[in-house]
Amino acid sequence: MTLIAPSILSADFAALGEAVRNMQRWEADYIHLDVMDGSFVSNITFGHTMIKALRKHTSLPFDAHLMVENPLKWVPTYKAAGVDIFTFHIEADRHAHRTIQQIKKCEMKAGIALNPSTPLTSIEYLLDDLDMVLIMSVNPGAPAQKFIPSAVEKIRKLNDMICERGLDVLIQVDGGINETTAKHCIDAGANILVAGNAVFSALDPKIMIRRLRCENC
Repeated sequence: MTLIAPSILSADFAALGEAVRNMQRWEADYIHLDVMDGSFVSNITFGHTMIKALRKHTSLPFDAHLMVENPLKWVPTYKAAGVDIFTFHIEADRHAHRTIQQIKKCEMKAGIALNPSTPLTSIEYLLDDLDMVLIMSVNPGAPAQKFIPSAVEKIRKLNDMICERGLDVLIQVDGGINETTAKHCIDAGANILVAGNAVFSALDPKIMIRRLRCENC
């Protein structure tokens, strides 16, 4: 089954506790947390303090996508905040393998994110150590962007790499996800879809999450 991780970046920031509680009621699988530092990307969103405050509002897994420089130094902090999956950008880390080791030491799942222009070869020697790869289908740093179609072929090639090695690595896709692009991603091999506007602007978010899973496709 395809998993859906609504991004609170598209929620009402004045009522994030309620948004997190709603996501459990809507039968979301993960809660996606887009952390931006104003350096790796130009925007600033929120950090570990807010995530820790939200932790008490839900039992759903916290899926943190860190768009930050020097992600290694933040690993213990985000563990303490209640994060379950720690995903960092390969473009932001010269020593990605060391960061993955630290994430695992802190008993979180390790994910690596790739920008649209970053080739799959950049993580070829890290795949065996990963729990998840996040394919960015928009450029990171801002919500409500259009899906980049070349991401579908990238997903397909990554899925081939994972299957050829017999690995248990999830493929997550983030950016421009709607009912149409969700089906393209799922068909290519994606396991987890990050959806912001599609969920939070829906008349019935619970039904939208079911549609994004492509349960009846």
